[in-house]
Amino acid sequence: MTARVLIAEDDRKQADLLRVYLEREGHSVLVVGDGRAALDRSRAYRPDLVILDVMMPLVDGLDVCRILRAESAVPILLLTARSTEDDLLLGLDIGADDYMTKPYSPRELTARVRALLRRSGRIPSGEADVLTVGDLTVDTGRFEVRVAGRAVTVTAKEFGILQTLAAEPGRAFTRAQIIDRAFGFDHHVEERTVDAHVMNLRRKIEDDPAEPRYVQTVYGRGYRMGEPS
Repeated sequence: MTARVLIAEDDRKQADLLRVYLEREGHSVLVVGDGRAALDRSRAYRPDLVILDVMMPLVDGLDVCRILRAESAVPILLLTARSTEDDLLLGLDIGADDYMTKPYSPRELTARVRALLRRSGRIPSGEADVLTVGDLTVDTGRFEVRVAGRAVTVTAKEFGILQTLAAEPGRAFTRAQIIDRAFGFDHHVEERTVDAHVMNLRRKIEDDPAEPRYVQTVYGRGYRMGEPS
């Protein structure tokens, strides 16, 4: 279901990147470049979710968050280059629902957005966010991976690879296709980096990484998600 998302980010390149990813999810996105515009447009636009950069001109993101939280229960996701525990706690204490530090994965951010929207009741929960192949479960809404019920900790890029492959089991993806789908606009990723992430994934999800059941090599092509019986 489409949601209205307001992005307040003074870095236009970052804002456009987020807009592209969220529009791919089907959301209607409005971008503003300062805190005062964020307040004005939030009141007029009535978004279902607000993404705030902390460091913005005119009114910073923390003050915008305080004001919006006093006025409504709209879900708020803060973005910041600060990564200390005190910064995190401050963001949550003033009413933010979630908090991500830069640099971040746009794919992880879209998963967080889905989870926030679902928890807030702005969009319904559903099984479409859960990909299941054999005993492997990839929950894109919760950003969780399980194997036979066991939770597996993966990185954002590892999650992106699993999500890409599990969405179309049996299909062979080239490394370039995996980079495009799993890493998005991160142009610094080299094809051999995919191999390194796959090796790490196999150690985490396969009973025998040397004989993988899930993330399988397709020689001369790339990788595919196996279809265990």
